[in-house]
Amino acid sequence: MASPPVSEEPVTAVVVPIRSFEGALSRLEHVLGRSGCRDLMRRMAGRVVAAADGLPVHVATDDAEVAAWATNLGADVVAVGRPGLNIAVSVAVDRLAAAGVERAVVAHADLALARTLRPAAGPGLVIVPDGRRDGSNVVCVPTGCGFRFAYGPGSFARHVAEAERLQLSVTVVQDDDLAYDIDHPEDLLALPAQDRLALGVDSLAVSP
Repeated sequence: MASPPVSEEPVTAVVVPIRSFEGALSRLEHVLGRSGCRDLMRRMAGRVVAAADGLPVHVATDDAEVAAWATNLGADVVAVGRPGLNIAVSVAVDRLAAAGVERAVVAHADLALARTLRPAAGPGLVIVPDGRRDGSNVVCVPTGCGFRFAYGPGSFARHVAEAERLQLSVTVVQDDDLAYDIDHPEDLLALPAQDRLALGVDSLAVSP
């Protein structure tokens, strides 16, 4: 009796766009200082890369420091050549498609509680919104479908609308860890103690 066919998972990779560590998290500069913001961004981005959980990682950047950092972590670097988050993600996803990757999981670099991106890998559009259900912290799309990324305020609704335009199924993943990003000083204070310690902000006393 013939064995049933084995279904293979689509080839999936992670994209992490990082413009630069320098000047990152500017809304926290008054409490962390410029170098503190830079160090925190590096640590959070490192967590996101580790959260790929075995999936290959591609860091989209034109910054030499970020590129060297990504290479040191074993990630591939995608040189973008033009400014803008939407352009960076689109260029990276197109490169993955040309390389035979079928699905791209795009994750922001400031996900302080990221443990694994695996829940966001799936068919159609899989999207993890932020805690306000406004932004798109993690997005997974088929690489060859012509998805038009539209990051910025209100991106969650725009990305869902784009999936509907392309007739992609939509799965919204509610994941407290992946939904948590760092925008304001109080976001740091709300982190669990062990995560504040790991991110180097355990001694921070914030007066918003």
